[in-house]
Amino acid sequence: MDEIRQPAAELCHAFDLLGIRYAIGGSLASSVHGTARATQALDFIAAILPAHVERLTRALKDCFYVDAEEVLQAIAAKRSFNVIHLATAFKIDIFPASSHELGLQQLKRGQITEIQGVGNLPVISPEDTILVKLRWYRDGGETSERQWNDVRNIVLVQGARLDRAYLEEWARQLGVADLLETLLGP
Repeated sequence: MDEIRQPAAELCHAFDLLGIRYAIGGSLASSVHGTARATQALDFIAAILPAHVERLTRALKDCFYVDAEEVLQAIAAKRSFNVIHLATAFKIDIFPASSHELGLQQLKRGQITEIQGVGNLPVISPEDTILVKLRWYRDGGETSERQWNDVRNIVLVQGARLDRAYLEEWARQLGVADLLETLLGP
């Protein structure tokens, strides 16, 4: 966790300064809600709009490599972009909230969580982490054992605390209801 402390803090500071809502997702979210594992990148979902790009790139320029044109193209194409922390070369993937059907839900349902060695940060919910990872698993040809193990471990750790109605509704909308059924069982 030490390698992500400084990059995460500096990115969060920029988001906070500009009033951009954000939450941590991806492998770190699955580690928080399930079983910890190493990750090579940090994933954020952020309510970033084209109007934010110029100010965001200015706020990040001393700490991160960030290409304003790439950010604008990513927002327009509804895909992620990344920033590279200059001091550590750590990569952070940023998913604009508008790039995913669940984007705004992830931000609404995110919870401030203490991440050991990093601090208190908003993290997407266990349900949203499962749903996004099931979608990545599907989009990746259903071959990633890492994604499947992540969701299985979240279910094992969270158990009855999971909002199954929410999971089932969104799994249908995302086209992963069959995967959720396999994951949760009867």
